[in-house]
Amino acid sequence: MDELGRLLRRAADEAAGYRASLADRPVRAARDAADVRAAFGGPLPAYGSSADQVLTDLLAAADGGLVATAGPRFFGFVIGGALPAATAADILAAGWDQCAFNAVLSPAAIAAEEAAGGWLKELLGLPATASAGFVTGAQAANTVGLAAARHHLLAGAGWDVERRGLPGAPRLRVIAGVERHATVDRSLRLLGLGSDVIEPVAADAGGALDMDDLARVLALEPGVPAIVCLQAGNVNTGACDDLRTACDLIHRSGGWAHVDGAFGLWAAANPRTRHLVDGVELADSWGCDGHKWLNVPYDSAFAFCSRPEVQVAAMSYAAAYLVGSGAGSGGADYTAESSRRARGFAVWAALRELGADGVSELVERCCRLARRFADGLTAAGLEVVNEVVLNQVLAGFGDDARTDRIIEAVQRDGTCWLGGTTWRGRRLMRISVSGHATTEADVDLSVAAISRIARSW
Repeated sequence: MDELGRLLRRAADEAAGYRASLADRPVRAARDAADVRAAFGGPLPAYGSSADQVLTDLLAAADGGLVATAGPRFFGFVIGGALPAATAADILAAGWDQCAFNAVLSPAAIAAEEAAGGWLKELLGLPATASAGFVTGAQAANTVGLAAARHHLLAGAGWDVERRGLPGAPRLRVIAGVERHATVDRSLRLLGLGSDVIEPVAADAGGALDMDDLARVLALEPGVPAIVCLQAGNVNTGACDDLRTACDLIHRSGGWAHVDGAFGLWAAANPRTRHLVDGVELADSWGCDGHKWLNVPYDSAFAFCSRPEVQVAAMSYAAAYLVGSGAGSGGADYTAESSRRARGFAVWAALRELGADGVSELVERCCRLARRFADGLTAAGLEVVNEVVLNQVLAGFGDDARTDRIIEAVQRDGTCWLGGTTWRGRRLMRISVSGHATTEADVDLSVAAISRIARSW
């Protein structure tokens, strides 16, 4: 046990040292992917090594191959660096090595999810009676929400989809915006509905659903039950659908409203942005990430459902040897996972560290810094193409080839990291401000680097 203690302390010290270096180190990886693969590769050793030697070898192999995603100037993929308490809780979760299948296997893991789930619903403006499943990311959250929708609508048509499958089932419609996140399509593939089933709805100038077009599409086949995928936080622009109007239209037609709120659902936690998700409580299911704006370690997300019994019916299973399985008491009953890591500890810790005021301030500050980013780029003579409503900024640099060259050059420079996207037929730089450690100085330093590099091209 002394040896294990020394090993874990060494690992924690190395992790803490890495985190302390993030503000000053280049954001990009220092070594190319081929070199890192070679460091990790080679034949499987014939004989084992001591745990301390393995840790030494791991540190050497990973050195230079890490991207500073937890740092203050990483602005890609809507990633926020993990908070101190959440990081420490995740270290404990690894040490405790709990399987969060249900309260029989780990009362503490399930209790943490229950408490944190209640706090999340309060922050996000969701019904207190909704269920909350702790999943890996937006893909899993959307899959759970759409599985619940599939169950509910087909059960209403007299069809048990969990027992009988989709062959011969009554037809379901799936309606989604043309600017939906790609995980919606993959969820439909995984659920056997297929992506071709989607009936597209036009988007307005900012990327939110056009409500008149939604009404038109819903009216095309009023007798066929419809799953409608809404969005809180357009993946490119941050725009949010008019959830109140949309939910009213959907429910009047007998449909199910699912909200993909991977990062935009956090707008509800801040008074200045709450209006963007007005009516969110009227939906039937919701997906939201924790490793984005809540700044907890990967992987962490949430699948909420207004009808807990529907989520349980769609996702749970029972087996004779699994004590307590299928009881609808949380944990695995709300997700597609049985061997679940106890990710609720880190979420609980993050919410305790921040409190409601801290979450609100984090959302407000990131939005303010995104606007500072846009203002700085505009002042430098560069083009910002979207209205900055949340934490997303889109910048253009003329033709597509030049834009891609500038993005690549900024990534190589190492001052900051951001990615590219295609929106409305144009290649654009996509900037996402999501980290708790980002400051005004980090934004200004990044704007200066982007402007310098753009002038050189």
